[in-house]
Amino acid sequence: MNVEYTGRQYEITPIIRKQIEHGLSKIRKLLGDNFDTHVILAVEKHRHKAEITITIRNHPIVGAAEALEMVSAVTQALDHIDRQAVKYKSRWRTRKRAARKKWSAVSGRSLQTPQRVVAVGNDEKTAVQVVVHAFPATVKMAEAHVVKSYDSVSHTPMSLEEAIKECEFRDREVFVFRDNEGKVKVLHRTKNGKMELIEAP
Repeated sequence: MNVEYTGRQYEITPIIRKQIEHGLSKIRKLLGDNFDTHVILAVEKHRHKAEITITIRNHPIVGAAEALEMVSAVTQALDHIDRQAVKYKSRWRTRKRAARKKWSAVSGRSLQTPQRVVAVGNDEKTAVQVVVHAFPATVKMAEAHVVKSYDSVSHTPMSLEEAIKECEFRDREVFVFRDNEGKVKVLHRTKNGKMELIEAP
């Protein structure tokens, strides 16, 4: 794991380094050692800003926070990254399991649907074995659970880069915003982890 530090009008102290490395050791237990980290610590008008970016398998995980003291800003940024790392790990496991199920279904090893083998033909010599699959008689339908979210909408116009950072900062899969021209746009994270931009007509 490589950690790169950048200080903007802030001198990075050994205490802050130790705090960051301790927080990253928790994430290392979750994601392993195969990620690079870039830490930006800055001070602007008595506000301490911490931005920590982890890149794993070409997928960036960004944690940004702002506080009156650098220690609390770093703590908040590490907490944010920790939550995103848990989501990333569960998403990765889900994709891996889905791929395994699909492979087993193609190779004929799927045990999800009951099946039976019958012989089709005029007599025993010309008979051919055929696999017959039985599907469930009823389809389970889940009732939709709708909850209003006010945290996924920006009330001020912003650029695309600002919207992506805000979406990452708020830890949202969907984020609605207006650009500087007043057009409504939606950022959506797809199942493969990429951000998709949807423009409303």
